[in-house]
Amino acid sequence: MKRIKDGNRRFINLKKEVRFLLLVGIISAVSLWMSCRSDGPGALKRTGTEPKVKPGVEVFLEKHLDLVRGKKVGLVTNPSGVDSRLQSTAWLLKNNSAINLVALYGPEHGVRGEAQAGEYVPFYYDEKFQLPVFSLYGQSFKPAPDMLNNIDELMRTFDTQSAGKIPEEKMIKEIDVMVFDLQDIGTRVYTYVATMALAMESCAELGLDFIVLDRPNPIGGEILEGAVLKYPEFSSFVGLYPIPLRHGLTIGELARLFNDNFLSKKARLTVIPMEGWNRDEWFDQTGLPWVMPSPNMPTLETATVYPGQVYLEGTNISEGRGTTRPFELFGAPWIDGWDLAQKLNSLNLAGVIFREAWFTPTFSKYQGERCGGCQLHVIDREVFRPFLTSLWIIKTIRDMYPDKFEFHVDYFDKIMGNSDVRLALESGQSPEQIARELQVDLKEFDKLRQRYLLY
Repeated sequence: MKRIKDGNRRFINLKKEVRFLLLVGIISAVSLWMSCRSDGPGALKRTGTEPKVKPGVEVFLEKHLDLVRGKKVGLVTNPSGVDSRLQSTAWLLKNNSAINLVALYGPEHGVRGEAQAGEYVPFYYDEKFQLPVFSLYGQSFKPAPDMLNNIDELMRTFDTQSAGKIPEEKMIKEIDVMVFDLQDIGTRVYTYVATMALAMESCAELGLDFIVLDRPNPIGGEILEGAVLKYPEFSSFVGLYPIPLRHGLTIGELARLFNDNFLSKKARLTVIPMEGWNRDEWFDQTGLPWVMPSPNMPTLETATVYPGQVYLEGTNISEGRGTTRPFELFGAPWIDGWDLAQKLNSLNLAGVIFREAWFTPTFSKYQGERCGGCQLHVIDREVFRPFLTSLWIIKTIRDMYPDKFEFHVDYFDKIMGNSDVRLALESGQSPEQIARELQVDLKEFDKLRQRYLLY
C-alpha cells in the first residue's frame, strides 16, 4: 500500500512539473514571438545581443532634436538609412512630433533604391510619405531612349558629369535644414559622396544648416589605397576632390574634410557621430544590419573587393553587373576562365583565391552572352589589397588577350583619378611598382585627414 501511495505522489508531482514546464514553454514562445516582430519593442533582440554601434540617426533622435526643432527639414536618404532595428530614417523623422519633415531627396538609384546605375529618377509626390521627392542625381536629365539599351555606356557618359546634379534653389528654398543619412562604402568612386558635397554647397549658398548622421566605413577606417585624385583635372561626379580610392573615412569625416578644404563657401555643418565604433572595425563587427546601399552593392563582400574591381568599369571586361555577384565575378566572352584562374593564382596575391567561373549577365556589358572569367574569394580581408589585386587582374588579362582587351580611356582615367596608372600599365610597369609610387601621396593625405577623424 505504501508503494502505491508513493507512486501516486510521484505521479502528482510529475503532473505539476509537466504543467510548470508547459507554462514556461508558452511564456518563452510568446516572448520569442514578441522579440521577432518588426514593430515590437524587442525587434532588436532577434540576434540575442544589442548592436555594439549606435548609428548617428539614433544619437540624433535621442540627443539632438534641438537642431531641428521649429524648422522645416529636408532629408537625403535611401533604403540604407535605417536605425539598428531596421526602422527607416524617413519614417522615424516623419513620425516624430518634434520634427517637421517637408521633403525627401534621393541620390543615384532613388529614395527607394530601385533605379539602376545611371537611370533617370524623376520628381514625384510620394503617397506613402505624403511628401515631395526630389532626385539629386540629374533631376533635369532624361536619357535618350536608345541609351537605355546600353546601361554601361549610359553610366560612362553620364556618371562622371556634375551637370544637373547640383540641387536647384527651387528644390530646397522651402526648407531650413537638410539632414543627410546614407550608408557610404569607403571608396571614392561612389556617387553618394559627390551628392553630399554638392548638397552641402547649395545649402551653404542659401544659408541652410546641413546635418550629417554618421555611419560606419564598412571596410574599416585605417587602410588607405589607390591613387589620390589629381585635382581639378580629373574631377568628376565619381570623384570630385583629391582623396584616395580607399580613403579610410566615414561619411561624416568626409563632410568635415570637404567643408574645410574644397567647398567654395563653407556650409553650416553639423556631424552627429556614432557611438561605439572603432576605426579598425568592419561592418560585420558593428552588430548593425546590412542594407544594400545600392543595387550593385549587395553584400559586405562586394564592398570589400570594390576598391579595385570598380576599375573594370573602365575596360571592356565585365565587372559582373547583371549577375548576383557584381564585382566579385569578372570576365568576358573571349576569356577562358580556367586559364585565367591558373595565371592569377600563380601570382600568390595576399588574402585572395581565384576560382574559374562562367556567367551570363542579364544587363550591362555582354548582356545575354556567356562569359568566362573568375570569382574573387577573399580568404583574409586584413591582408587582401583590392587595388593591387585588380591591377594584376587588368595586367594579366591584357597580357593574355592583347588583341581583345581595351581601356575605355576617359572613364578609366576619371575613376582612377589620373592617367598615370593606365599609361604605366600600358608601358609594362608592374602593379607593385605602381602601388609603391602612389605611397607618397597617400602619406600626405593621411596627414591631412588626421584633423577630421571623429573616432
